[in-house]
Amino acid sequence: MSDRYEVVLSCFLRDDTPASVMTALRRHLGMDAACPEDLDDDGQLYPLLAPDDSNDSRLPGGDVASLRRTVQEFTSSGERCEWELFARNDRVDDSMLYLRGLLDLIAPHVARPGHGGRVRDNDGTAVTVFTFRDGTYEPIGIPWGIDRP
Repeated sequence: MSDRYEVVLSCFLRDDTPASVMTALRRHLGMDAACPEDLDDDGQLYPLLAPDDSNDSRLPGGDVASLRRTVQEFTSSGERCEWELFARNDRVDDSMLYLRGLLDLIAPHVARPGHGGRVRDNDGTAVTVFTFRDGTYEPIGIPWGIDRP
């Protein structure tokens, strides 16, 4: 039997995030089936953040995914917008291998440093929190042996 994990991703992305990154993110969220041609398809194949429509989620309230562009403030030159990204999903351990690729994809485009989300074994209470800062994320060594090169 596979271990299952709760994956929560919560961050703001810059409004100028490249279209190819947004397309890949929409694929991860289950909003788009295509993977952009200019991105390496490795690590982008599995839609890690797509809600499970079969109602098989083992999380109270089920899986949730949201991506929306919102006005963050009004400036003298106009509106300043960002992309709000939120997802909470129940995932099997095999799919966790794709988490690093997803974090690598979005980290350079995060608008605000700080809390980015968390991962928790569904049967446990220990939480691994990750943060975004300077175009990358910490902790560098996320569980399940997914160490960055």
